Amino acid sequence: GPTFARIGYLETVEAAMNHPHYKSKLEGKNRGRGVASGFWFNGSNQSSVYGKVNANGTVNLVEGSVDIGGSRASAAIMLAETLGITAEEVNPEIVDTDSIGMTGGTGGSSVTHKLGHAVFQLGHKLLENMSNQLATIWDVDAGSVKYENGSFSANGESASFKEAAALINKSGSPISEGLSVRPGGAGPAFATHIVDVEVDEETGKVTVLRYTAVQDCGRAIHPSYVEGQIQGGVVQGIGWALNEEYFYNDQGRLMNASLLDYRMPTALDLPMIDPVILEIPNPGHPYGVRGVGEVPIVPPAAALENAIYNAIGVRMYKLPMSPGNVVAAMQAQE
Repeated sequence: GPTFARIGYLETVEAAMNHPHYKSKLEGKNRGRGVASGFWFNGSNQSSVYGKVNANGTVNLVEGSVDIGGSRASAAIMLAETLGITAEEVNPEIVDTDSIGMTGGTGGSSVTHKLGHAVFQLGHKLLENMSNQLATIWDVDAGSVKYENGSFSANGESASFKEAAALINKSGSPISEGLSVRPGGAGPAFATHIVDVEVDEETGKVTVLRYTAVQDCGRAIHPSYVEGQIQGGVVQGIGWALNEEYFYNDQGRLMNASLLDYRMPTALDLPMIDPVILEIPNPGHPYGVRGVGEVPIVPPAAALENAIYNAIGVRMYKLPMSPGNVVAAMQAQE
């Protein structure tokens, strides 16, 4: 596999150890604290994008990655960064593969990674297109047109991005580019979680009191979306660790096939998840992006097991660590 040029695991551990949660004193009977770290590898496959600069200086961005975690907004932010305009001036649109080149599936924490490569190259192609057309309008050599700080300039001529868009569109020439990329490399990410629990020795119920999730996100393109993905992943991890389980009868029929019977955690079961974003840029990506969505589900089970052991001195060796399994583990140790 690819070599990890730079990872932020050590930074997540240091940040967790310096966090007020880790330093705080945990008091009360049958309460415990657990810490665990996790890693996940993000894949990368083909991504296709198309961009068009309008006469008013806005940019239409068309891409093929289905948005399930905020990637549309992230794509707009990354393209705007390349073009030197605001994210509000980019209009992202998702289309199917009848309207754009091949785009790999949305999954594997890959979308922002592969889409970032695509929009970075798209942005530079659009700027090159505009520079060449301005060179014709200004009657200068194309190589003399420079784009810096949101403005094109050459031999005493200058125009902002918006002015250049109007000037070029007035000449009747379109400003549009499209491309498909299959970037290599990877954006592996690490996380360290801290959790406090209280265990009811009679029923075996584990109550989560406090949860902090520290994660190296490479570069958080849209921080609030990243925080939401971390919180959602933690909740999934807690459900997997404490409650979620399939039950089959003697005939092999699934007995809890609906969400009425499958015990997923709700907001009533959990405290606010405190996400801590660390940014150790991925050197193999133009925007420093790493995969985010899958890492948060990795540490919760181990962190919760450590917390249960710290609370009641019993090790759990199977999931879920449901009330019945906790009681059984306590009885086995007696």
